Amino acid sequence: MKLDPLETLSLETPAPHVLVVRLNRPQVSNALNTQMGLDLYSVWSGLFQDAGDIRCVVFAAAGERAFCGGGDLKERNGMTDEAWRRQHEIFERAFWAQIDCPIPIIAAVSGHAYAGGLEMVLASDFAYGVDAARFALTEVTIGIMPGAGGTQTLPRVVGERRAKEIILAGKPFTAEQAREWGILNRVCTKEELWPAVMETATAIAGNAPLSVRQAKKSIHFGLQMDIRTALRFEIEAYNQLVGTEDRVEGIRSFNEKRRPVFKGR
Repeated sequence: MKLDPLETLSLETPAPHVLVVRLNRPQVSNALNTQMGLDLYSVWSGLFQDAGDIRCVVFAAAGERAFCGGGDLKERNGMTDEAWRRQHEIFERAFWAQIDCPIPIIAAVSGHAYAGGLEMVLASDFAYGVDAARFALTEVTIGIMPGAGGTQTLPRVVGERRAKEIILAGKPFTAEQAREWGILNRVCTKEELWPAVMETATAIAGNAPLSVRQAKKSIHFGLQMDIRTALRFEIEAYNQLVGTEDRVEGIRSFNEKRRPVFKGR
């Protein structure tokens, strides 16, 4: 994957096979504007089309105050209905491309994640966050509703009744509550966050990449099926790995008592 410069995102590869995608509008709490929607769609769809040697993504944000405060309401002020819908379609495509991305995405939540910001966290595979972060889906307080997956991804994580409370009240909740409810896998201090995220990202990137992708796909789609169909889907995903070079290398390296060298083939 080419790491071309983007107006609202910064991209870096701090470790082998690990891509950091960083929201880069800290002066406005990394608010989601039209250009950021286009940039995010470009990155997520690019990983779907050709990930190259990328095996894990860390989704982060510049600055410590906010991961993302949601949509850029200054840009939206005075928008016509037609312009609003056109912009939102860009956001929809970006969020869907993130959810469909075959590469694991870990959200590193360094600050508050409100509205679309929380929806980006929910669209990631899992998330670590700082203890000072606050979370909310605040859309109903300004006359709209979550429209980037929040009414669907949140209840699948926290349950229907908790999701209704969060969305309908629009009130912020703490990082510890986010961990308790399953939105965050781990709560860290500011100093702990990045080492913890990178430790997990490098562990994922060190595993067999085809295996990781097939396992992610099996979990993601299997949860949308009845259990018998999902079990058969899992076996189909499993059988795709039997004939791979990485499967042979994994067994050989175990018997030779050495680290495997996976090539994604």
